[in-house]
Amino acid sequence: MTADAKIKVLIVDDSAYSRQTIKKMLETEPGIEVIGIASDGIEAMVKTLRLRPDLITLDFEMPAMDGFSFLRWLMKEKPIPVIMVSSYSDTKTVFKALELGAVDFIAKPTKRASVELQGIEKDLLNKVNAVRSLRMDKLSRNLTLMSPEHLGIEAPVKTDSVIGDIEVVAIGSSTGGPAALQIILTRLPNNFSASVVISQHMPKGFTGPLAERLDSLAGMKIKEAEDGDVIERGRALICPGGCHMMFKKKGSEHHVRLKEAVNEDKYVPSVDLMMSSAAEYYGSKVTGVVLTGMGNDGKNGMLEIKSKGGYTIAESEETAVVFGMPAEAIKAGAADRALPLSEIPVELINIVNRGAAAHRGD
Repeated sequence: MTADAKIKVLIVDDSAYSRQTIKKMLETEPGIEVIGIASDGIEAMVKTLRLRPDLITLDFEMPAMDGFSFLRWLMKEKPIPVIMVSSYSDTKTVFKALELGAVDFIAKPTKRASVELQGIEKDLLNKVNAVRSLRMDKLSRNLTLMSPEHLGIEAPVKTDSVIGDIEVVAIGSSTGGPAALQIILTRLPNNFSASVVISQHMPKGFTGPLAERLDSLAGMKIKEAEDGDVIERGRALICPGGCHMMFKKKGSEHHVRLKEAVNEDKYVPSVDLMMSSAAEYYGSKVTGVVLTGMGNDGKNGMLEIKSKGGYTIAESEETAVVFGMPAEAIKAGAADRALPLSEIPVELINIVNRGAAAHRGD
């Protein structure tokens, strides 16, 4: 797709209200063209083959053929980007769809206040526009890495990096992030000797189930962060949607400090705020990692970590589903290394183990 070409969208939803609401939102953007609507999976198959959309918005509860059946067919026969449309109560559906190949999701429009709809519109337009730089081949490769036969911790390799005693790894991600996080966290050992803090761009109500799902798959303990949580080695905390995660110190311990997001915030949760706060309280004992996503969230946070002597990693273009956030960090000189996704957990194990050994005097 050329930079000036319109993104052709097919809307698939059995709700006439949702179809019309999504259509009106998309038509406010000159660079987007709604080329068709479908009310079930069978109609969606026909229109996908006939209209050749660049992107599909997909509901999952539909008659005749549901969204899951359609998504399986699509990813096998004609893989194109899919943004699923889900209600807040349907979190299991979200993660099942992401596993099947959906690239992202939005909260299902409701008939509530216009302020809520405006928030959904901004989110939807941002995610549709991200398709211009999205790579389906990289998404497919990441889905393969998530399969059980590819799990396991690779042997750490020697690098020339000189790292101090790393206490916390701060990870930021957006579009394509849930899969990337699963690939990294399931490859870290349960005795990983640093804490992990994560800001994934995701709405309120979905980060808790994401944490529960990752916790069931990974060796280390993973939970949604709560205000006042102690930052502990060997545990990962995911910032709740609708909030920003920062830190505070009480005695010898570091604790989570959550801040409610406001409508004016560009990125929620903010990777920059989390990383800058980690740099403030941990200094050189922080490693920052920026993964796939659109925009530049994380660039300033990574620069702040570097300024305090910490270590920074950006996901390389080789594997990033959307190379926006990592590219911005690399371009700004904020990344010490750019690594493909499968090598990031190896590097984290390597630097944390080396730092721990140095601290023990091994």
